[in-house]
This record gives sequence, structure tokens and C-alpha cells, in this order.
Amino acid sequence: MQHVTFVPPSATDSPPARRPLRRASRPALGAVLAATLTALLTGCSGDSDTHASAHGGASASSTAHGMQGMSDKAMGDPSATPAYKMPGAAVTKGTFTLLDTRPPGMDDVKGTAWLAQGSKGSTVTVSLTGLEPGHVYMAHLHAQHCSDGNGGAHFRFDKGGPAKPPNEIHLMFTADKSGMGMTTVTNSRKTGKDAVALVVHPNEAQDNRIACADFDF
Repeated sequence: MQHVTFVPPSATDSPPARRPLRRASRPALGAVLAATLTALLTGCSGDSDTHASAHGGASASSTAHGMQGMSDKAMGDPSATPAYKMPGAAVTKGTFTLLDTRPPGMDDVKGTAWLAQGSKGSTVTVSLTGLEPGHVYMAHLHAQHCSDGNGGAHFRFDKGGPAKPPNEIHLMFTADKSGMGMTTVTNSRKTGKDAVALVVHPNEAQDNRIACADFDF
């Protein structure tokens, strides 16, 4: 009969070495989950045309930048060549008059709008003073004169088309600390004489039309 001598396991042979491996796997799993979540969120940014709609919450500066080559969908670039300086284009302008629908504090708003039509299509520039510093404003080309329902409905290249660029021409801008706002937009199509006015209003309240400018063709 053989005698079997029991030898206790050494520290290097001990099975508990598996426990740290289980703990180490948890951070790795967390990293995988975090990476997956990031990928999902990145893929759900939404359609750019939707965010460029007429009254989205985007600021004027974020709309203006990064739109080179996409001017038909842009809503304003203060550094663009203004309509009154477009070479070889036919330019018409209008002086803004105050509207009864303007919100309080807008009694000193003054300015000019220009519409140029040439080889690059239609370029519209708006320049206003007397605005509330830091506030965002919108302007749209309209199909009726200022005396006719304060400009009536927005001008559209295709009347049954969508109410956003490039089928409409919108301008978004932020008044500086002196209350002055100016921006320019170009659309590759010509408006002809169907866009007869430009109306400006606060970005957050499109029904509170501040002023309107008739184009003198």
C-alpha cells in the first residue's frame, strides 16, 4: 500500500487568481458599451435640411458658417458680397417702413433691403439699425407689397413647393451690441419681379412683423 503525502497548494497554484480577471472584465465591458452608445448618438444627428428650416432654433452665426457651395440653403452670411456690389447684376432696393404688428421697443428700426439679379441668380442683402442687441431676426422675400397685408405670404420659386430654402429666400442675422444687423444670401435662381418686398421679424415670433421694404422695379 502506497502512502500519499498531501502537499498544500502554493500561492502560485491558488485558483483565486481568477477573481481579479472577473473584476478586470467589467471596465472592458463598460468601454464597449460607451463606444456603442457614442456610435448610436453620432448616427442620429438628423437631416440638415430640417435644421435649416425657416424658424429652427439655430443661431445666425451657426447658419452662416460652413455654407460655402450651399448658398441656396444658407440663411445669411454677413461677410458675403452684398447685393449692391454684385458685378453685372440688375439691382433694386427698398427702404424699410415700420408695421403696426411690430413688438414693443421697435419704434426706431430703420434700414434698407437690396435685391440683385444676375449670372449668379438672386442675391438679397438686408441692413437694419434700431434692433435689440444680441437678438436673432429673420427676413423673407414676400410676394405682395407692404401695403397689401404687410407683404402677404412668402415668395416661393415653386408656389406648391416647400416653405424653406432653396424654394424660398430666408435671411437670419443677429443684431450687434449697437443694434445693427446685416447679412446677405444668394440663390441660384432669379426671382424676376415676383418677389416684391422683404419683411423682417423676430426669429421667435414670425407674426410680429417689424418692418417691410418694397422693391422698386
